[in-house]
Amino acid sequence: MSTEALLSRLDRVRQTGAGRWIARCPAHEDRSPSLNIRELDDGRVLMHDFGGCSIEQVLVALGVGFDALYPPRPIANGRPERKPFFPADVFEIARREIGVVAVIACDMHKNQHLSEEDYQRLFLAIERLNDIAGAAYAR
Repeated sequence: MSTEALLSRLDRVRQTGAGRWIARCPAHEDRSPSLNIRELDDGRVLMHDFGGCSIEQVLVALGVGFDALYPPRPIANGRPERKPFFPADVFEIARREIGVVAVIACDMHKNQHLSEEDYQRLFLAIERLNDIAGAAYAR
């Protein structure tokens, strides 16, 4: 899906720079725009909701899947061409997931009650970090 098509599904879209927009998040009652959208040079789309909604919640509310965030893959020899992730992007994902683990670890150290959502988010962070490690060593 093109960035323009994705933006057309959002309300109160405003361009904030080259390849950058802000809009109301469709996954929650958003009085002022909290959803940041960025189109990378290779056509991928990044989204972050400062209101706290996950990317999964935003995509479900838009009625699209994760494939909407990526440009169509070129076909070579009957198979889609695989392009590697940029190391800086992988590092940024790992850094954010490590931050999640650190916050939850601090809460646990202080004997604060953790909700089921906190536990699920911890396990998601661990899964993502394991996926990064597995991809790095699977060469």
